[in-house]
Amino acid sequence: MARVKYTDSDVSLMARMMRAEAEGEGKQGMLMVGNVIVNRAKADCLDFEDIRTINDVIYQVQGGNYSFEAVQKGNVFYQRARESEKRLAEQTLKYWREHPSKYSLWYFNPAGACPPQWYSQPFAGQYKEHCYYEPIANTCDSAYRW
Repeated sequence: MARVKYTDSDVSLMARMMRAEAEGEGKQGMLMVGNVIVNRAKADCLDFEDIRTINDVIYQVQGGNYSFEAVQKGNVFYQRARESEKRLAEQTLKYWREHPSKYSLWYFNPAGACPPQWYSQPFAGQYKEHCYYEPIANTCDSAYRW
């Protein structure tokens, strides 16, 4: 059973986002970005209440801007998703989860070292250039459920 409901269109959109946000970090980096996308669709808390679909997650606006830099800058659509990214997106949608993105709802690529908190949320770990952040314990139980 998939972690969230999805369509072929969702797979393509998510694959394009994963590529735009983390292509330079290889398959593992793209999987981690995909995991954050799925986690946001599953979490019913904090900034992600009433965000239930992949489309909702990718096009979410917070503070007047899209949540993902690739959508803000428009490069999420720079090329069609390749089959390899679609397979990674489906893998994440169906079952893939791994530290440090396993429970993470946020990530970013800082100019320097990863700060210990991001918008008051604790640092979960780093993969290459991206820092991942989980919700504070007991503030978002749905992020910690399968």
